[in-house]
Amino acid sequence: QVTVVESGGGLVQAGGSLRLSCAASGSIVRFNDMGWYRQAPGKQRELVAQITKTSSTNYSDSVKGRFTVERANAENTIALQVNSLTSEDTAVYYCNARFRTALGGLDEYWGQGTQVTVSS
Repeated sequence: QVTVVESGGGLVQAGGSLRLSCAASGSIVRFNDMGWYRQAPGKQRELVAQITKTSSTNYSDSVKGRFTVERANAENTIALQVNSLTSEDTAVYYCNARFRTALGGLDEYWGQGTQVTVSS
Protein backbone atom coordinates (compact mmCIF):
# COMPACT_ATOMS: atom_id res chain seq x y z
CA GLN A 1 0.00 0.00 0.00
CA VAL A 2 1.18 3.52 -0.81
CA THR A 3 0.17 6.71 0.98
CA VAL A 4 0.36 10.12 -0.67
CA VAL A 5 0.25 13.22 1.51
CA GLU A 6 0.15 16.85 0.41
CA SER A 7 0.99 19.90 2.48
CA GLY A 8 1.53 23.62 2.07
CA GLY A 9 -1.83 24.93 0.96
CA GLY A 10 -3.45 27.97 2.50
CA LEU A 11 -4.85 31.44 2.02
CA VAL A 12 -2.73 33.92 0.08
CA GLN A 13 -3.29 37.31 -1.48
CA ALA A 14 -3.31 37.76 -5.22
CA GLY A 15 0.23 38.07 -6.50
CA GLY A 16 1.57 35.98 -3.66
CA SER A 17 3.33 32.62 -3.57
CA LEU A 18 3.05 29.23 -1.94
CA ARG A 19 5.08 26.06 -1.94
CA LEU A 20 3.19 22.77 -1.97
CA SER A 21 4.81 19.48 -1.07
CA CYS A 22 3.82 15.91 -1.77
CA ALA A 23 5.37 12.83 -0.23
CA ALA A 24 4.62 9.24 -1.14
CA SER A 25 5.52 6.39 1.17
CA GLY A 26 4.88 2.67 1.47
CA SER A 27 5.52 -0.29 -0.78
CA ILE A 28 7.10 1.57 -3.68
CA VAL A 29 9.06 -0.39 -6.26
CA ARG A 30 10.04 2.27 -8.76
CA PHE A 31 9.10 5.91 -9.31
CA ASN A 32 7.47 6.59 -12.67
CA ASP A 33 6.03 10.08 -12.40
CA MET A 34 4.27 12.41 -9.98
CA GLY A 35 2.15 15.42 -10.61
CA TRP A 36 -0.25 18.02 -9.37
CA TYR A 37 -3.87 18.36 -10.38
CA ARG A 38 -6.41 20.88 -9.21
CA GLN A 39 -10.15 21.10 -9.01
CA ALA A 40 -12.01 24.35 -8.60
CA PRO A 41 -15.67 24.42 -7.48
CA GLY A 42 -17.95 23.36 -10.32
CA LYS A 43 -15.06 22.42 -12.58
CA GLN A 44 -13.36 19.20 -13.61
CA ARG A 45 -10.04 18.16 -12.17
CA GLU A 46 -7.21 19.31 -14.42
CA LEU A 47 -3.52 18.59 -14.70
CA VAL A 48 -1.35 21.45 -13.47
CA ALA A 49 2.18 20.08 -13.60
CA GLN A 50 3.93 16.76 -13.88
CA ILE A 51 7.46 15.48 -13.45
CA THR A 52 8.77 12.17 -14.75
CA LYS A 53 11.48 9.79 -13.59
CA THR A 54 13.93 11.58 -15.86
CA SER A 55 12.87 14.92 -14.34
CA SER A 56 11.24 16.14 -17.51
CA THR A 57 8.30 18.41 -16.74
CA ASN A 58 4.95 19.22 -18.25
CA TYR A 59 2.72 22.19 -17.39
CA SER A 60 -0.74 23.34 -18.29
CA ASP A 61 -0.76 26.52 -20.36
CA SER A 62 -2.50 28.42 -17.57
CA VAL A 63 0.43 28.02 -15.15
CA LYS A 64 3.48 28.05 -17.42
CA GLY A 65 5.99 30.57 -16.23
CA ARG A 66 4.37 30.86 -12.80
CA PHE A 67 4.48 27.33 -11.38
CA THR A 68 7.51 25.08 -11.05
CA VAL A 69 7.43 21.39 -10.18
CA GLU A 70 10.58 19.69 -8.93
CA ARG A 71 11.71 16.57 -7.18
CA ALA A 72 12.78 17.13 -3.62
CA ASN A 73 15.80 15.60 -1.93
CA ALA A 74 13.66 13.13 -0.06
CA GLU A 75 12.80 10.04 -2.04
CA ASN A 76 9.41 10.02 -3.78
CA THR A 77 8.76 13.62 -2.81
CA ILE A 78 7.95 16.53 -5.10
CA ALA A 79 7.24 20.19 -4.59
CA LEU A 80 5.24 22.75 -6.52
CA GLN A 81 6.32 26.37 -6.28
CA VAL A 82 3.39 28.58 -7.19
CA ASN A 83 4.00 32.26 -7.88
CA SER A 84 1.97 35.24 -9.09
CA LEU A 85 -1.23 33.65 -7.88
CA THR A 86 -4.60 34.89 -9.09
CA SER A 87 -8.13 34.10 -8.05
CA GLU A 88 -8.27 31.65 -10.97
CA ASP A 89 -5.77 29.49 -9.11
CA THR A 90 -8.14 28.93 -6.20
CA ALA A 91 -8.79 25.20 -6.02
CA VAL A 92 -8.07 22.01 -4.17
CA TYR A 93 -4.69 20.77 -5.32
CA TYR A 94 -4.20 17.02 -5.50
CA CYS A 95 -0.98 15.09 -5.78
CA ASN A 96 -0.92 12.13 -8.14
CA ALA A 97 1.78 9.50 -7.98
CA ARG A 98 2.44 6.60 -10.34
CA PHE A 99 4.87 3.81 -9.59
CA ARG A 100 5.97 0.75 -11.48
CA THR A 101 5.15 -2.56 -9.87
CA ALA A 102 7.50 -5.53 -9.63
CA LEU A 103 5.71 -7.06 -12.63
CA GLY A 104 6.08 -3.90 -14.71
CA GLY A 105 2.58 -2.60 -14.29
CA LEU A 106 1.68 0.92 -13.26
CA ASP A 107 -0.12 1.74 -10.02
CA GLU A 108 -1.65 5.16 -9.45
CA TYR A 109 -2.31 6.89 -6.14
CA TRP A 110 -3.92 10.15 -5.09
CA GLY A 111 -3.53 12.34 -2.05
CA GLN A 112 -6.42 13.84 -0.12
CA GLY A 113 -5.83 17.32 -1.51
CA THR A 114 -4.77 20.65 -0.08
CA GLN A 115 -6.82 23.83 -0.43
CA VAL A 116 -5.30 26.90 -2.06
CA THR A 117 -7.38 30.05 -1.78
CA VAL A 118 -6.30 33.28 -3.42
CA SER A 119 -7.93 36.46 -2.17
CA SER A 120 -8.15 39.53 -4.36
